[in-house]
Amino acid sequence: QVQLVESGGGLVQAGGSLRLSCAASGRTFSSYAMGWFRQAPGKEREFVAAISWSGTSTYYAYSVTGRFTISRDNAQNTVYLQMNSLEPEDTAVYYCAADLHAPPDAAARWAQEYDYWGQGTQVTVSS
Repeated sequence: QVQLVESGGGLVQAGGSLRLSCAASGRTFSSYAMGWFRQAPGKEREFVAAISWSGTSTYYAYSVTGRFTISRDNAQNTVYLQMNSLEPEDTAVYYCAADLHAPPDAAARWAQEYDYWGQGTQVTVSS
């Protein structure tokens, strides 16, 4: 069993930055891949970024490449999503998720690969 708690969401103006955190507990954090997904009102949940449990491989959606950075601190059992140059289109509820079956140097882009999810944190970007 893994528990995930996101924090760091809020209201920011376009062009601003936010850093989301996801604190994990329940199993050895360094043994599973982590992902960030988001869901805007009326839209499907979509992939944002993922990181392997070794931390050596990262993956991004095209829409956030160059603006968002995913990282993890296995000593703190936390994964981060640094979001820069935010746009109104980034407004959504952001979820972190854990994939307990990923190999050490890979992480999935598909939500169905993830075993545990956090409750989400709202990010609102005003124009």
